[in-house]
Amino acid sequence: MLKKTFTPKRTICKVTFSIPVEWAENSVQLVGDFNDWDKESDSLKKKKDKWEVTLRLKPENEYRFKYLIDGEKWENDDAADKYVANDFGSEDSVVEVGK
Repeated sequence: MLKKTFTPKRTICKVTFSIPVEWAENSVQLVGDFNDWDKESDSLKKKKDKWEVTLRLKPENEYRFKYLIDGEKWENDDAADKYVANDFGSEDSVVEVGK
């Protein structure tokens, strides 16, 4: 799930990425264009009923991303703005950050 909140001057968009707690047992990494697909950069934290992390992204951009579940399984976001084909024969989630 994606939740977008702009700063007052709209220079930054805080995007909260979350998935249901049932999707993962031990860890969830958010991997995408915004962190050069670094598997160690952005970890989701386990909350009551979900895994969650908030990133500050630049407006007027699109970012491809995926979740790495428990270090071995790649998943897309069920609520992504769109999906695009990747070089591995599957699709990536996309978050669109408007103006």
